[in-house]
Amino acid sequence: MRPTIAPPSVALARAVALGVALLALLGLAACGEDASPGEACTDGGQPLTMGFYAFFAPVSYSADEDPASAGFNTHLGYEADLVTALEAMDDTGLSFVRRGIAAWDDIWLHSAGPDYDLIGGGITILDSRTRDAAGQPAVVFTSGHIAFRQSLLVRAADAERLAGFDDLRRDVRVGALAGTTGEARLLELTGLADAHGALVAGTRVETPRGTIVADGSAAYTITAAGASLNLDGRQRLDPPSASLPQVIYLGDDAGETELLEALRDGRIDAIARGEVGNRNTARDASGAFVVTALDAQVEHGGFTLAVEDAALATCLDERIAWLTDDRRIGYAEWLNDAEIFMRRAEMWNARA
Repeated sequence: MRPTIAPPSVALARAVALGVALLALLGLAACGEDASPGEACTDGGQPLTMGFYAFFAPVSYSADEDPASAGFNTHLGYEADLVTALEAMDDTGLSFVRRGIAAWDDIWLHSAGPDYDLIGGGITILDSRTRDAAGQPAVVFTSGHIAFRQSLLVRAADAERLAGFDDLRRDVRVGALAGTTGEARLLELTGLADAHGALVAGTRVETPRGTIVADGSAAYTITAAGASLNLDGRQRLDPPSASLPQVIYLGDDAGETELLEALRDGRIDAIARGEVGNRNTARDASGAFVVTALDAQVEHGGFTLAVEDAALATCLDERIAWLTDDRRIGYAEWLNDAEIFMRRAEMWNARA
């Protein structure tokens, strides 16, 4: 079948409309104007090695969940498309070899070692995550390219009963993943820990080595960057007051899949997790789960690089600012249009 060719007047109208749309998009680009094609971030001699967390769909995940498979190093999701657009920008010298990482613990510090130049995976930017075990600066973050808010995922029947963090009492069992911002914010928002992560005095912590009782000091601390050694392998937090919830951990090897199964079968009553993951789960659950208790605090996620690569981080920031139109384009816009970052890269190239 031969293609239909539009009359000249129609073709002209379409061209004008396309030009107007392009000008409108260019007009949105406020930040990024300072970054100019021709100012390369690297010499282009060899690609940067990027490690990414493999299990944070749809923000950052592997095509195959098996670490032994070739597909494990195939990067998918929001951050994958953002990095691909960085590679597509002319005169930046950027290219990446991507490697999936299965373990979340201290993933942000991997860029300080010899194996990775850049680390991503939906990592919330926190000053505590820039320091090594000795407390010394080890990595720097790029500026936030994605916004996060913490929330609860609950069964639909409990939506009204567990509408906010203030509704969580001792009879409520909240599932959490150790070492995440979901856990840390849950503890702070409910009053189980102070702003520095110190557990409230009297909190009983079940561990594989037995039960210990927090005394309110920094010796019993849980933050998004780590926890006191005596709290490693924590299985359950039992609060000292009836006005505080229990926190349940399903084991070191348990992940979000295990938490969802526990919520579904009633072993826990809520999951403390970021809004992005919770909303996607609720959408796919056909009404079985709902999202409640949206945190008023907005967090941002970024990539980490070694402290000595701060200049490269700054250069990446300028390019990311262009692609995200100074954060005007984020997760919601990408979810609606997965090609949006590539179109921004094409606009960059058109300026050259």
